[in-house]
Amino acid sequence: MAIVPCDNLPDNADVAHRVVRDLAEAVGDAGLIAAAQDPSFVTTMVDRITPATTAADLVDVRSASGFADAAPVVTEPFSEWILADCFPGERPRWEDAGARFVSDVAPFEQRKLWLLNGAHSLLAYTGSLLGHTTVAEAVADPACRGWLALWWEEAARHLSTSTVELTAYQDALVERFANPRIRHALAQIAADGSQKLPARILPALHAERATGRLPHGAAYVLAAWLLHLRGYGAPIQDLGADASLADGPLPQAAHRVLAFLDPSLADDPELVTAVATQALELERIYDHGA
Repeated sequence: MAIVPCDNLPDNADVAHRVVRDLAEAVGDAGLIAAAQDPSFVTTMVDRITPATTAADLVDVRSASGFADAAPVVTEPFSEWILADCFPGERPRWEDAGARFVSDVAPFEQRKLWLLNGAHSLLAYTGSLLGHTTVAEAVADPACRGWLALWWEEAARHLSTSTVELTAYQDALVERFANPRIRHALAQIAADGSQKLPARILPALHAERATGRLPHGAAYVLAAWLLHLRGYGAPIQDLGADASLADGPLPQAAHRVLAFLDPSLADDPELVTAVATQALELERIYDHGA
């Protein structure tokens, strides 16, 4: 038997296997414990932008279909479903409908987390700081596009996908982000940055620092998040972070914010200075625009 989790989180097969095993052990039944070890858990990754459903979406769906759907999902044309090809027996021919079976899902997961989700976080904090409300508006802003290019250059250096495929993926992302009919609210993406940034930004940041380079693109994301916690841009919706982390002078605030995300980052004075300096730059841009 194969269990195919569709949760949108990294290593979803390992997570599913662990919680099933833990539940069986908590129940304490020997048969359940043995059964929890038996299935194959198949790692999957989905790549498709799905903005939060709005009241207007409910009206549009009912008008177009004649049915009152309480939970319609608005999606973009692009879709990608990646599955580990580790089924113990026969499986459905989902590839006939566009699914892709691979020996290792991790490179595709990283590509999406860093290039798509990381870019979304960058646009959410810098774009809302500049007065934009959607991804399409933010990606059309030359300043945001410049910061995005910096981040993609840094992140792409540490992805195992081929250069040709990475370039094609980034070109597709620009087109996807610019789609005016996908009203992806920056406030939605900005929520819970304390949970998102460690997976989306920090791995590439650490990889850059390991080479001796100072990752300015990553620093812009963290600087913009620092200002977000100070009340700039999108409203704060983050149960995992105390906004007071970003209080006070920017150098001290940058140190506290980096220590919160990863204590080792706070021990990097060059990075702390870069985040504080770029936060000051973004603050001046905000004040000038206001």
